Amino acid sequence: MKIIEGLKKIKDLQRKVSDLQTKIGNHSAHLNYETPVYDNQKDQVTEWLQAHRDVLKEILRLRLAIQRTNLLTEVTIELGGIPVKKCIAAWIHRRRDIATTEARAYQMLTDRNLKEGQLKESTGEIRDIKIVRCYDPEHRDTVIELLTSEPTTIDSRLEVINAITDLIEE
Repeated sequence: MKIIEGLKKIKDLQRKVSDLQTKIGNHSAHLNYETPVYDNQKDQVTEWLQAHRDVLKEILRLRLAIQRTNLLTEVTIELGGIPVKKCIAAWIHRRRDIATTEARAYQMLTDRNLKEGQLKESTGEIRDIKIVRCYDPEHRDTVIELLTSEPTTIDSRLEVINAITDLIEE
């Protein structure tokens, strides 16, 4: 089974869990004068509970296989013309928030609205005021562009990887 198949199967199993929960909730009790919907409703509810438990076991098995696969499968993605190799899990975390958080630090490199100009000293002497940047603006802009586009680059590469990579079972 490929990663994408496992992800889609989990989604379908979650739907089944929800359906079973609804059935259990709707049929777990009835008044003594009502006719039960099922011949042996108590047994039916017990079967649904067991089915629910079995489906949850399968969801857990698939999730663990996906996590195992994500940790053990290395993928190379080209970022800014440089091939970078990481496990799928690391790429997922970069995609989710790490790249954006890293970009925010570079976006904080600003002139802080400081103004250049001239300042008259108390002695009457006029002094030129210049902004001293503790960063390279060109490098900042390049890194921000790379980090901003990184999630999209990761997404497109992982879509392919999810379609071709087999799940690693225990």
